[in-house]
Amino acid sequence: MGQADAGFRRVLGLRDLVYLNVSAIVGFRWLSTAAQMGPSSLTLWLLAAALFFIPYGLVVAELNASLPGSGGPYLWSRAAFGELHGFISGWCYLVTNLVFLPSLLLFTAGSFFLIGGDAWHGLGDNPWYAGTFCVALLWCTTVLNIVGLDRAKWLPNIGAYGTWLIFALLIVGGIVAFVRVGSAVPLAAPALLPELTAPATVANLATIALAFAGLEIGTVMGDEIRDPRRTVPRALLLSAVMITVLYVAGTATLLIAVPPGKVDIVTGIPQALAEVGRAARLPEIGRFAALVLVASNLGGLGAWISANARLPFAMGLHHQMPRALGRLHPRWGTPHVALVVQALIASLLMLLSVAGATVRQAIGVLTDMTLILYFIPLLYMFAALPVLRARGRAGAHGAFRVPGGLPTACLVAGSAFAVTFGAIVLSLVPPRDGSDPRLFLLKVVGGSLLLLAIGLLFYFRSALQASSTNSERSRPGK
Repeated sequence: MGQADAGFRRVLGLRDLVYLNVSAIVGFRWLSTAAQMGPSSLTLWLLAAALFFIPYGLVVAELNASLPGSGGPYLWSRAAFGELHGFISGWCYLVTNLVFLPSLLLFTAGSFFLIGGDAWHGLGDNPWYAGTFCVALLWCTTVLNIVGLDRAKWLPNIGAYGTWLIFALLIVGGIVAFVRVGSAVPLAAPALLPELTAPATVANLATIALAFAGLEIGTVMGDEIRDPRRTVPRALLLSAVMITVLYVAGTATLLIAVPPGKVDIVTGIPQALAEVGRAARLPEIGRFAALVLVASNLGGLGAWISANARLPFAMGLHHQMPRALGRLHPRWGTPHVALVVQALIASLLMLLSVAGATVRQAIGVLTDMTLILYFIPLLYMFAALPVLRARGRAGAHGAFRVPGGLPTACLVAGSAFAVTFGAIVLSLVPPRDGSDPRLFLLKVVGGSLLLLAIGLLFYFRSALQASSTNSERSRPGK
């Protein structure tokens, strides 16, 4: 589906795509998660980059160069495995991000209310304040996307600047703290070497690899990228280097400046930066960091809202979902129907998530389910490369291709596939919190199958309607 077919305007350049990737992929919660693992997490970052992130980027670059257009993983899965599998890939990706948006909004609200210090203490836990803030922010971002990606792209751009500023604060504050009080965690060579045969290390590696997920986000908006065959590979290379350096340097700073027990996974990076500020005798750094973190989160929110709406749009064009979702705004050339529907569903989930403890727990279970669903499009994507290469479709016409022949392409895609599949297996391991493991599996696996079944209802309903329409047209006299 090229530009002529979709009618999009090509407004994303190299810089915009790099900023989009940084804003969408870099998650500060991964720094505190990695810091909890100790110094060996620095080595695990590099292993995850070698085994997952680099192969991931190579696969995305070749598939996009061979089959550019809106939809990304949906488009490639459809080309490699057919209509049904393309729909499953697109549906899983869509559902995952719809559930992800409320959690990102709540995290942004929590950071926003930290700006006010003691005066705003507790407002982030108030359902009225948090709910109103999140829904208003969601719709402001949606409206900005409706009036044009050339305007909405500034949110990921601002988010990227905020991300870099947060890391600059971490690194500078960490250096000052190290000079004044020394390292909170010894970084001797033995401590940097993980026990690769230990099950916990394998689980940590899979967890860290997840922090790199999202490189395909720009390709979902492929019809809106200027010269995508050249721009996407260059953007992926620059983004991969930046993101890897940010993660390794940020984790190292936390290990130097803050004892692992004080880096709280739930409360996030503002509290960690407050610890850095106290160690560096800069007490206001935590509140300032919260302000910058809001800007960074806005970038991620803008990136995922923009990209995710392109999936129901593409699926609507192919008549796999209601055709109205495949409409573009006559003035601004944006998928306004898909954006509005997405905002309505996310608003409902958002309000339900703050309505009460029981509902919040249900949303938590839903999030666990979508973790598995997110991996499904990635598995399809990695499997699509060798399939399309074998058919002579991938890497054609002088476009970017993974160096080497088919065996090399299989090795690269297989590495990323194996890490992703391992993460699925690990996500099925019940938590050690005393809960019933059978109930956990029923909720996560059963819930994932239920969400997938809902999508298949859309698919087969659309297929029956298309078949009925074709039968009517083929009758004599028609």
